[in-house]
Amino acid sequence: MQAAQLRTGTPLTRFGLGGAQLGNLGRVTTDEQAHAAVDTTWARGSRLFDTAPHYGLGYSERRLGRLLAAHQRDAFVLSTKAGRTLVPQEHDEGQLDDGGFAVPAAYRREFDFSRDAILRGVEQSLERLGVDRLDIVYLHDPDHHWEQASTEGIGALGELREQGVVTSIGVGMNQSAMPARFIRETDIDVVMLAGRFTLLEQGATADLLPAALEHGVGIVNVGVYNSGLLARPRVAPGATYDYVPAPAALIERANAIAEVCEEFGSDLPTAAMQFSLRHPAVSSVVLGCRDGEQVSEGIDRLEATIDDALWDALIARGLLPEGVFG
Repeated sequence: MQAAQLRTGTPLTRFGLGGAQLGNLGRVTTDEQAHAAVDTTWARGSRLFDTAPHYGLGYSERRLGRLLAAHQRDAFVLSTKAGRTLVPQEHDEGQLDDGGFAVPAAYRREFDFSRDAILRGVEQSLERLGVDRLDIVYLHDPDHHWEQASTEGIGALGELREQGVVTSIGVGMNQSAMPARFIRETDIDVVMLAGRFTLLEQGATADLLPAALEHGVGIVNVGVYNSGLLARPRVAPGATYDYVPAPAALIERANAIAEVCEEFGSDLPTAAMQFSLRHPAVSSVVLGCRDGEQVSEGIDRLEATIDDALWDALIARGLLPEGVFG
């Protein structure tokens, strides 16, 4: 699979596997499903795997580490996140995590971007993953912690980069303004951007994507279905957008885009996947998948042939802005 390189030399295949479902996001993912997701990702040529302590209170990291242990460490790119510290807590038998994952509530999450917390968190991630180095570590959702994250947090990751424990460092966020500030004011290599450059929302074109191009920082695009709104050929009533019920006007607009896609022999999720990589600042798209079928479906959509006239038609009908691809 075609790959782009970060300025540090870290290669990013166009498609990567997101590990939230491996941490039992929403419901239990069986071992068979998890194994199939990783094996299918590998068989289809992708070598990019992403996880986080937040995903299943460490379960995603442990599970992904076991599933990748059969492969040579230099053969794949592994990213995780830091800043959402896992703190052990007392919990009742059968009590599940209140953060959306079907795992025992053995820990609580605390935002902490101090130097000590980041260093300790990365060390714990290395242990859970069973590796001695990480290709990428992102600060995880530092939206309300700019001062500490931009100084101590990034500073700690910079130390680990200098030591060779981490190759590339960055931030992962659901907004574009603050990551653009991180690019301008700190020394990061990559941003994981969730839901802000999609077929429905392109706010990142005003700040983050130009900054990334100017400074040579890579963008890994995630949340490209906008929490499921773009995941099916037509949007059903009651669909969610950014994890809350979608406004009726937004559903109407998404279905209008779907109609144009159908005119050009495509469909909404295929166009959503391909749109997510069309801006020159974007290096890769990471998709959370529960099993091998979802992985194959995502890669098939990414590799499908789409008539370029589709994008011109969407712009002409006011469903995409002029200059959306830079």
